[in-house]
Amino acid sequence: MFLLFATPALAAGDPLRGREVFALAGGCGCHSMTDGPVGAGGRELPTPFGTFYGTNITPDAETGIGAWSDDEIIAAIRVGVLPDGSIEAPVMPYAQYAGMADADVRDLVAYLRTLPPVRRENRPAAVSLPLPRLAFRAWRLLYGPGRLAPAEAPVEAVARGRYLADHVSICGDCHTPRTRLGALDTSLYLAGASHGPDGDPVPNITSDRVTGIGKWKQSDLVYLLQTGFEPDMDNVQGLMAEVIDGHGGGPGYKDAPESELRSLAKYLKTVPPVRHDVGK
Repeated sequence: MFLLFATPALAAGDPLRGREVFALAGGCGCHSMTDGPVGAGGRELPTPFGTFYGTNITPDAETGIGAWSDDEIIAAIRVGVLPDGSIEAPVMPYAQYAGMADADVRDLVAYLRTLPPVRRENRPAAVSLPLPRLAFRAWRLLYGPGRLAPAEAPVEAVARGRYLADHVSICGDCHTPRTRLGALDTSLYLAGASHGPDGDPVPNITSDRVTGIGKWKQSDLVYLLQTGFEPDMDNVQGLMAEVIDGHGGGPGYKDAPESELRSLAKYLKTVPPVRHDVGK
């Protein structure tokens, strides 16, 4: 099955652009503890199917990805396949990263190789599923990569914003509720969730004027992504604050190019309204 979605070998990337991709990905926060080090893993990730722990993605040769080839890292990011051929748990959103452009994923890998190597053993998941490895493989067959990634990201602003929202910043990973099997409920795309990854409500970010961000200006969204402040000067908390500031001292949305944030905001203003009140 892996061969159907194998990623062709790519040339080495640009770590400076890779840092921007890392920032646009919210600092790849699942892989860093709040107090760092960046990418060293260990963060607890509770799910309805058990508790998982972010893996070490620093270049440490024994406990991180230092001994992995670029192609192996890209396969883990975009198709959910590890170097030993096993399938990652869906808590790693590879089904969404599958659409990340060749150039961006190549640059991201180049940046990951610049992180200081940290020796930290990966903590095994406490999975509540029977035969978890078989379950992960079955989930991938049902919901895994079904698209070919573009060589380059779109340039036109709205198309680029959609690309960022869906395949780099993966806004839907938090702002779209999930089905009983843990897949994104596309009928409520970006309409918020009553119980987000940390158990708290996640806002509706469709253009609905009552329950979403329909009354916000594009500049309001850019300002929030740069500073964490909403139009009423209330500030975001929890996971959103972390992806803006960066995890463990690494780059987050606030460090991304403003042009990219403008594209993301411009796209979000085009998302069809969905009336969905997630509560407070």
